[in-house]
Amino acid sequence: MTIAAKSTADPTGRSSPTAGPERPAGRFQHLRYRLDLKASPYLYIAPFFALFAAFGLFPLAYTAWVSTHEWSLLSDEHAFLGLGNYQTLLSDPYFWNALGNTLSILLLATVPQLLAALLLAHLLTLRLRGQTFWRMGMLLPNVASVVAVAVIFSQLFGRDFGLVNWVLESLGAGRVDWQSGSATSHIAIAVMVAWKWTGYNALIFLAAMQAVPREVYEAAHLDGASRMQQLFHVTVPMIRPTIVFTVIVSTIYGLQIFAEPQLFGGGGPNGVTGGASRQFQTLTLYLYEHGFNRGFAFGYASAVAWTMFLVIVIVALLNYLFIRRIRSDS
Repeated sequence: MTIAAKSTADPTGRSSPTAGPERPAGRFQHLRYRLDLKASPYLYIAPFFALFAAFGLFPLAYTAWVSTHEWSLLSDEHAFLGLGNYQTLLSDPYFWNALGNTLSILLLATVPQLLAALLLAHLLTLRLRGQTFWRMGMLLPNVASVVAVAVIFSQLFGRDFGLVNWVLESLGAGRVDWQSGSATSHIAIAVMVAWKWTGYNALIFLAAMQAVPREVYEAAHLDGASRMQQLFHVTVPMIRPTIVFTVIVSTIYGLQIFAEPQLFGGGGPNGVTGGASRQFQTLTLYLYEHGFNRGFAFGYASAVAWTMFLVIVIVALLNYLFIRRIRSDS
């Protein structure tokens, strides 16, 4: 038994069959739509991952391969050493000195920097005249060239004609040879880093603070909380994810510091070694010294680079776990 196709009448009185099965062209368009819906997001982000693989993952893997060889640009033979470069590295006292200097400068620069950025961001949330001017001013140190910043601060911390020593003498204190000592040189370099990045982090904190609901501050104000109490008991808990982000990013940058200590030493051999006694040589300067100043020993320098990478991962992980512990206890 066949069933006749139903028909409908149009306004003119003519009958037209109802829609039958989907045409092949319709199925093709539907398939193309589904492919576009599923594949387009991956195609949009594919250029980033292609560039990251070419300029990020491949150099990282190739550096790991080079670090297992006695690799020098002065020779065409690359003898396989296995973990020999890493054993030599871990037994070198200059490496541990550079690691200690890096961690010392990191702490001296990061902790005051983030605290100052938090206070500046809190001040920028107040009703100030010319708020746009002050917010733009926070970014100016970060826009300045790191070379210019290092050169200017090297002059400010000069032993004979530096402005800082002139102020100390005016206050009755003696001159300080900022480059000769480990503690003094670390303080001077940390001041450079903090001056350049405090405003940048302050703007990040400011953006997070503006997302905090005003009702929370109003309730705290009704409870009698002062502005500083609101900052540490309301604002800080509300922007904790942003604080975690800035701590990790500042840690990564601090462990890779290069230009500031290199130019603070005046450039040249004294800048690469971080002073006559290596009192402010960082890990990156140590890497540069072996990679470009000692026979282009790229194999050993690659081992230093991979050790730096592991140190950065460990320190960043410890920061994350420490802040997560604080969050769980609060």
